[in-house]
Amino acid sequence: MPQEATVPSARQVELLEAAYRYALDHGLADLSLRPLATAIGSSPRVLMFLFGNKDGLVRALLARARTDELAILDRLREADRPIGLVPAVEQVWTWLAADEHRPLLRLWAEAYARSLVEPGGAWAGFARSTVDDWLDVLAACQPQPERDSAAGSTRRTLALAVLRGALLDLLATDDERRTTAAVRHQLTLLSACVITPDQ
Repeated sequence: MPQEATVPSARQVELLEAAYRYALDHGLADLSLRPLATAIGSSPRVLMFLFGNKDGLVRALLARARTDELAILDRLREADRPIGLVPAVEQVWTWLAADEHRPLLRLWAEAYARSLVEPGGAWAGFARSTVDDWLDVLAACQPQPERDSAAGSTRRTLALAVLRGALLDLLATDDERRTTAAVRHQLTLLSACVITPDQ
């Protein structure tokens, strides 16, 4: 059984960070406790004690990845006033397209797909929660009249679909130029749409 303490120990934090770096390099699909433990200077027994079981460790790793994913999104919320949907998408795409974020985003894509085909266990709810996270942040970037309208909901759903589709394409092909051009084209179309209060 995992420890009941709400605050993880320093050792648990240290091992989680090491395991997270390992997962960024190797993925989660074939994660095995013994090679992981060896790579991070621990043992399967210690990992079982700290995280309960393999599913508990995977859940902790997914939560750790989600923290990194939300970091860029949280910065968009910090503005004194909503920055608008198009500037928000521009900033998010710049972050997504950066080479240094590919390991995290490959891990995200793996977890997203696994949560769709294996909805139980460690992956449960990951895809839905990441959709909700991103839609919430994009909504916060919209001026309130747009945010509260049906058209505003459609626009942010479309923006998220474009970001997610372009990201999966980028991860598959590494063609940043083409995917960025597609995102920019869609943003031009979004900019041309004027939201009226009754929409």
